[in-house]
Amino acid sequence: MMKSVSMLLAFLLVPAFAFAQNRVQPELMEVPEIRSSWDDLTEGIATKEDWIARREVLKQRYLDLLGDQHKPEKPPLDLIVHEDVVVDGLYRRQWISYAVEADERAHAYLGTPLELDGKAPAIVALHGTYQHGSKRAAGLIDNPDKAYLDHLCRRGYVVIAPEHFVSGERTPAAGPYDTAAFYEKHPQWTAVGKFTYEHSIAIDVLQSLPQVDAQRIGALGHSLGGHGTFFLAAYDDRIQASACNCGASFFRHNPNVEGWGRNRWYIYFKPIREGLLKGELPPIDFHEIIALIAPRAFLDVSGLNDGHTPTQKQRLLMLMKIMDVYELNGVPENLGFYVHGRKHSVAHESRQLIYGWMDAHLKPAEATQTHLVVPAAEE
Repeated sequence: MMKSVSMLLAFLLVPAFAFAQNRVQPELMEVPEIRSSWDDLTEGIATKEDWIARREVLKQRYLDLLGDQHKPEKPPLDLIVHEDVVVDGLYRRQWISYAVEADERAHAYLGTPLELDGKAPAIVALHGTYQHGSKRAAGLIDNPDKAYLDHLCRRGYVVIAPEHFVSGERTPAAGPYDTAAFYEKHPQWTAVGKFTYEHSIAIDVLQSLPQVDAQRIGALGHSLGGHGTFFLAAYDDRIQASACNCGASFFRHNPNVEGWGRNRWYIYFKPIREGLLKGELPPIDFHEIIALIAPRAFLDVSGLNDGHTPTQKQRLLMLMKIMDVYELNGVPENLGFYVHGRKHSVAHESRQLIYGWMDAHLKPAEATQTHLVVPAAEE
C-alpha cells in the first residue's frame, strides 16, 4: 500500500511540462481549407522559379493596364526650390518643382531633418483626393492625422509629398481631379499611368539628394494615395517598403467596379470602360498587381466598414493569397495587413503601425531593437 501511495505522489509531483513535452495534442477536428477566387494567383505555381516566370507575364499586363507604352519621354529634373522654411528647429520644409514632361512641372513638399547622422531613409508620401494637394500631407491645413511629412520628418526620414497632377498648383480649368484635359493631351495613356509615372520621378528627386540613402526608400498614402502607393511599388522596384491605408477596392467582387472606368470627372482607366460595361474585367486584378511587390515589404491597412462590407471581406481573402507568394519567396515577414472598424480614416493605431512598418524595413536593425533593463549598479 505504501509503495502505491509513493508512486502516486511521484506521479503528481512530476512537472506538468514534462508530460507536455512527451505528449502529442490530438487533432479533434479537421481544419477546412480556405478556397477563394483569388487562388488563381498561384495556380500552377510550385516553385520560386515558376513564380518568377509568372511575374514577368503579370508585370507586362500591369504595364499594359497603365498604358505605360504611351508615357512621354522623361525630361531632365530641373529641380527648383520656391520656398524654404525651418519647422520647430527640427526639419527643413521646401516647396519644390521639377519637370515631369517637356511642358509640365510637378510640385511637392520636401522635408529634411536638420540632425542627420549620415544618409537617411526616405519616403514618398501620397495624399488622398484633396483639392489642395499636398498641403495637408505637409501638416499646413485640414486634418493633422494625415500630415505624413511632418510626422515622418520628426522620425528622421527625408520625405517628398508630391502633389497629384490634377490638384493644387495644377488644378485643371474644369475643376480639381477632372481628367478631361489630360485625356485630350494623352488619349491612349491612363490617369493611373500618369500619376504612377510622376511618383516614380519623385523617387528620382529623392535619389538626387546627397542626404538620402538611395537603397532605403519607401512609400505610403491614404485613399487615392493608398492605392497610388501599391501602384507605385509594383511599378518601381526602388521602393523597398510600402504601406497602403484605405486604398480602393479591386475589380472583381466589386459592385462599383465601373468607377475605375467612369466617363466623367476623375477617370482612372479610360480604355477599360467599354469592357466593364460588357461585364468584362481587365486581364489583371489587384492581387496580381500587389504580388508584383514581393519580395519587398508591403503593408495593407483597411477598414472592414469602409465602403461595401462584403467587398472588404474579400480583401482579406485576397491578402491571404498574396501571402502565399511571399511564402514562396521565403519572406513572409515582408507582408502584413491590419483590418479595423474605423471606416475611412488614418487613426492613431493605424499611423503607429504604418510608421513602425517603415522603421522596421527602412532603418537599421538597432532602431527597432528592444533591450533588457540593466540596474545602474551593473552598467
